[in-house]
Amino acid sequence: METVAAIGLMSGTSLDGVDVALIETDGERVAAFGPHATYPYAPDDRALLVRAIEEAAPLTDRTARPGALAQAEAMLTARHGEAVACFVAAHPAAAQARVVGFHGQTVLHRPEIALTVQIGDGAGLARALRAAGLGPGATLVYDLRAADVAAGGQGAPLVPVYHAALAKGLDLPLPVLFLNLGGVANVTYVDGGADPVAFDTGPANALIDDFMKERTGRPVDAEGACAAAGRIDEAALARLLAHPFFAQQPPKSLDRNDFKAFVAEHAGLASKSIEDGAATLTALSAATVAAALPLLPQRPRAVVAAGGGAHNPTLLAMLAGRLGVPVTPAEAVGLSSDAMEAQAFAFLAVRALKGLPLSFPTTTGVPTPMTGGVSIPLQ
Repeated sequence: METVAAIGLMSGTSLDGVDVALIETDGERVAAFGPHATYPYAPDDRALLVRAIEEAAPLTDRTARPGALAQAEAMLTARHGEAVACFVAAHPAAAQARVVGFHGQTVLHRPEIALTVQIGDGAGLARALRAAGLGPGATLVYDLRAADVAAGGQGAPLVPVYHAALAKGLDLPLPVLFLNLGGVANVTYVDGGADPVAFDTGPANALIDDFMKERTGRPVDAEGACAAAGRIDEAALARLLAHPFFAQQPPKSLDRNDFKAFVAEHAGLASKSIEDGAATLTALSAATVAAALPLLPQRPRAVVAAGGGAHNPTLLAMLAGRLGVPVTPAEAVGLSSDAMEAQAFAFLAVRALKGLPLSFPTTTGVPTPMTGGVSIPLQ
């Protein structure tokens, strides 16, 4: 199959910014990795997204945009358009992309009631892409989760089919586990034969980031420095690990804020120092990944870590200690921790245009392999 240049756009649960990546792909393999960049959200933009997520909690209609949601969607769409314009200006070859994959921003994920909500105006972004110099002849693909959820799947994770394509080019022993450490953590198990096995494992950065923002005003524990200086409350950790989600068989997926109330009730963070609170929450992220290993077909022989948490040496050290399997940052095997999800949505967009599956019974629990997405030609 012919390869095409494709741009992927991702705004993840960590709410740090718009990731843009260019790849060359036919939707089954990656022929070449192009440039990538992250365009951070301003503090006011991030605050608006936080408010939108809070106000999305009672939604039952995935198209509704009450309150801050409408404002956040307009802002998010504008920031994605600006990001692509900056990216094309810095990398003129990106203007030749024939496909753009747009994830939007997940503000609510409730697959148990067949509901997942990603804000982002496809038509508005299409106009911005044309202004940025893309098209004619290019196609925007967005709303990539909805078809899976409508068919009875979890709608997440969607990146595993990209992980499986990446695994073909790695010199690592199989089975290999891809570990995405965004706001939520998820794993993809690849053995080189069957469809990938994937599911969300628990919180990754979201609880840590929210705690740091509340206690310090900074939205991240940079390089895990606070956690490294703190002491883990093992009793609190045991209480948190008793949550039934962690032993639940997949398929399973999470909303960014699923454990917020549970942790507030059981972790005793209010009485802890910043360092001890960060250490306990970081240990929770590592321990919940470890709890996922018995749910896999076999024990992985290697782990490739990506996402923002892959830059947290304290979290990586805790993971290595609890998993008993080497944990390798994506960069060490020639991949990009920061660009991987944006690259994945470029890959998924190409697959969607070709009618290829984005999700599988083993990744989201959808009854049969499922394609998806809505496309807009950039005429």
